[in-house]
Formats: sequence, C-alpha cells, structure tokens
Amino acid sequence: MIETKHKAISVDYNLHKDTAEGEMIETTVGNAPLTFLTGMGQMIPDFENNIVNLAVGDTFSFGIKAENAYGSKSDDAIIELPHDMFMQEGKLVDEVFVGNMLPLQDQNGHVVPATVVKVNEATITMDINHPLADQNLHFTGTVVATRPATEEEISHGHVHGEGGHHH
Repeated sequence: MIETKHKAISVDYNLHKDTAEGEMIETTVGNAPLTFLTGMGQMIPDFENNIVNLAVGDTFSFGIKAENAYGSKSDDAIIELPHDMFMQEGKLVDEVFVGNMLPLQDQNGHVVPATVVKVNEATITMDINHPLADQNLHFTGTVVATRPATEEEISHGHVHGEGGHHH
C-alpha cells in the first residue's frame, strides 16, 4: 500500500484533564466522531502523531503536556475591549458577565474563545488564553475510520461530508 501524506481519520475520543482518570473535558460519545485531515496542521501535533498510524478499531490512550497542547497562559492574552463591541440596541448584551465565554474574532476572522474577566465602566476585560492553556491533556478513544484524503479535500484543507463532496 502506498502511504499517503494526507489521510482523513475519524476517531471517537474522550478528553480528560491530566490522566485517563482525570476530569472529563469533552467527549464524542453520543455525537459524531471527530474527523480530521492529517498533515494539515489542523490538530495538536502530538495528537495527530499518536493516531496517524493506527488502524480502524485500534484504541489509543496518551497524554499531552500543556506546553505541547494549548501552551501556557499569557498575560498578553488579557485584553481590554470597548463596550461598543458588545452593545446591542444601546445596552450591553446579556452574555457579558464575569466568567462567561464569548466567541471573538481575531483580525484574520478566526473565532477565538474569550472569557469575561471584568466588566469596567468603559471597557470589558477579556481573557483570550485558550481555555485549556496550562492544562495537561489525556486522550482515550478508538479509530472509527481512516482513508486517503482526496485531492479536493487536500486543496480545500478540510474533510468533505460523508461521501466527500459538497451539497
């Protein structure tokens, strides 16, 4: 079999804090599996490296240290944003309260999850550190499907639907 650089891999997984016995952070159980293209930088490199050579039905269990996952928290990621970014019909939207997570867009249009730290008179202090920064991760799960990626998927940089085409 010819090894392809890009594969479409589907996995069912559980993500825990620190160890396989740690607090559950997220799971695909009961939802669609996670499908990603290898070699495209879509996933944490250590995640992809642990799964890329597994076959369908193989199970996995591996840890990723924080510095190889979502990095460390940074004070630079605590930002002040003007109230008008969060105004609707002349008042702050209800979602703006301390501890709530809001999706912000960066200058490249990527959505960045941000947590409200403080609501000030003219600004809102937001923390755009990744919610899992400083957190060691542990993944367990099973490979559900794996196949070579299509040329179209590679050129578009993402997996296409069940049959691999646009609707």
